[in-house]
Amino acid sequence: MVATYETKTDYKVIGKSPIRHDGLDKVTGRAIYGGDVKVPGLIWGDVLRSPHAHARIKGIDTSAAEAMDGVFAVLTNDDFPQADDKTIDTGEGNVNLRRGQSNVMAFDKVHYKGHVVAAVAAVDRNTAQDAAQAIKVEYEVLTAITDVDAAMADNAPVILEGLVGDHLGENVENTNVARIFRHEFGDVDDAFANSDLVIERTVTMSMVHQGYIEPHNATAIWAQDDNLTVWSSTQGSFGVRSQVAGLLHLPESKIKVNYVEIGGGFGGKTVVYLAPIAALLSRKAGGRPVKLVMDRSSVFEATGPAPGGKIRMKIGVTNGKITAADTDLMLEAGGFPGSAVGAAAICVFACYDFPTSRITGYDVLVNKPKSAAYRAPGSPQASFAIETVIDEICDELGVDKIQFRLDNAAHEGTRRGDGVQFIRVGLEECLAAARDSDHWQSPLGDAPAGKARGRGIASAYWMNGGGKSTCDLMLQDDGTVMMNEGSADIGGTRTSIAMQAAEVLGIPVEDFHVSIPDTDSIGFTGVTGGSRTTYTTGLAAYNAAQKLVVELKSRVADLWETEVSNVEFADGTFTANGDSIGIQELAGKLDPTGGPATSTSSVNLAEAGNAYGVQICDLEIDLATGKTDVIRYTAVQDVGKAVYPQYAEGQIQGGVVQGIGWALNEEYFITDDGTMANKSFLDYRMPTSLDMPMIDTIMVEVPNPLHPYGVRGVGEVPICPPLSAVTQAVKEAIGKPFYELPVKPGRILEAQNGD
Repeated sequence: MVATYETKTDYKVIGKSPIRHDGLDKVTGRAIYGGDVKVPGLIWGDVLRSPHAHARIKGIDTSAAEAMDGVFAVLTNDDFPQADDKTIDTGEGNVNLRRGQSNVMAFDKVHYKGHVVAAVAAVDRNTAQDAAQAIKVEYEVLTAITDVDAAMADNAPVILEGLVGDHLGENVENTNVARIFRHEFGDVDDAFANSDLVIERTVTMSMVHQGYIEPHNATAIWAQDDNLTVWSSTQGSFGVRSQVAGLLHLPESKIKVNYVEIGGGFGGKTVVYLAPIAALLSRKAGGRPVKLVMDRSSVFEATGPAPGGKIRMKIGVTNGKITAADTDLMLEAGGFPGSAVGAAAICVFACYDFPTSRITGYDVLVNKPKSAAYRAPGSPQASFAIETVIDEICDELGVDKIQFRLDNAAHEGTRRGDGVQFIRVGLEECLAAARDSDHWQSPLGDAPAGKARGRGIASAYWMNGGGKSTCDLMLQDDGTVMMNEGSADIGGTRTSIAMQAAEVLGIPVEDFHVSIPDTDSIGFTGVTGGSRTTYTTGLAAYNAAQKLVVELKSRVADLWETEVSNVEFADGTFTANGDSIGIQELAGKLDPTGGPATSTSSVNLAEAGNAYGVQICDLEIDLATGKTDVIRYTAVQDVGKAVYPQYAEGQIQGGVVQGIGWALNEEYFITDDGTMANKSFLDYRMPTSLDMPMIDTIMVEVPNPLHPYGVRGVGEVPICPPLSAVTQAVKEAIGKPFYELPVKPGRILEAQNGD
């Protein structure tokens, strides 16, 4: 049985917005990121990437590079030990080690343009780049497969030779579909036959990139004792350790991953690309430290974007109630299996209380970079599909779009499409807050001459993550607390985690000194991703603080020569037999009672609190150019309890902006031969602050019963609703539906002209 908590409501630390513990170092430039790492004897590495999206490698000639002055090592896939054909969990997605190794450096084929085929290490970066370009590769160019239709077509060229697809439990060879699975309950076909209204649509979307500012990087030292030290920009140091160990056939105990700050990830920095290469180059270069940093084009071409693909959605309704739903989710895995289609299947129907449904998922290979997580992986695509059809149902029935969602909303006891039954969730409260918001209650207003306006609304879901985390606490003589925790800090999580321990101990969070140690110095902690960190690592901190209170009660009992059972603790103060002492005063009196007081806690949470959001978009279109401007936006989200409101709000606003970019502008523009034509920030059009209005936020707090403070993850949900909310606003503005993303100016003009 899952443990639940009676939620506390009277807080002294939780719900405040203190200065971040890492704030000063980051604003003054003292924080060390992966690209800043400097160690004695450092040399540089670089890689050679394939110019073709699909080709067989006939031969590699490295002799010219090896003969160059200043070159210490040249690497091809022959230098890798053969990785086991097994799958490991990175914390946000699984990695098959053998395929992961081939993704790091190609075996006998390249699967996408930019696929690494060789690497070098040299005295400086320019020499390394020149040496990499001196390597000669003979290719047999093959037909590139650039979308799911082409990949699934009869007689399509096979991308991953030897792949045996699992198609509903049947093994299938010579296929680009790595997996087909299904979740189904009830008689779906009968329910459709008896529905008053059935709408079926198919939507498509492009791959999009997370757009983090800091490129991938890695530095490695393979010492003479075969111990490996790594620095890498990552969302999870332990994930780097496990992947490098598996790819290089090393025991994890021989690898130490040092924490460095991370300049954005959003799910895209959970997979390794450079660390294994840096490690092997270091070994071949006699143990010299080797550093690699990607350029921006390589980040776009060869790291993990969110999958594009196609989704067919069919929904039936009778008397205003949804009766059945059926969907085919076909998502692009990229050059190797493993798209986010499994998570998409979990999320696709989660906003609604369906009496019967069928979900079929397809994991489809295409000649594009291997896809990776991106903020609620799979849920934005799923939300776009279902909310597009829900919006059309509301239009067809002539009903209020929020009331229809309320009438069909998922709630406690609803079964998700994959069968999981919800505990307490806050979707109905989010819908009610959206309905009652000033935004929804205000008129859209007339558009200026030559322009049109529309309003859209959409809901979305993310299941949130649990997993493993560790936290250590040490009470210092001066009353401050040293805290070690293993989660990479991307969005202020040092502080949100410390706040939960501070609430237990009754002392200011400013008196915490928070460190994120290397993998040798803290217990295992999963990736910062999946909206798990404040929830899971925060619960580890909460438990460690509770343990510290128990330890300190015994010290107080010794100090006052009384029984432990007589000692009470509340609001940072211990009391017994009429005496009292604050925890920070006690800190200086611990030596006679046994010395320093410490505690540690690790958790492994199978459950997490589900999260919902509802968003409203007002948008204006220039009818002559098709240019869009978002003029008002409101994001409503159930956050459970906003531990750190300022940064919870920032997470919501940031996710919304990324979702708006996905809806209106962002795409991998792939040519017929598999080339990405817009592989720079100049051509890959991301929104900036100049493009956006203020993103208004309404944080609904429906406590998560699985957490003592009611915490739910915040970071994933907000990217999901914009794909549909924005698109429906465009539809309302010009009276034409859109089933393909992004809704860029050219497509708007085509729709206006009837093309």
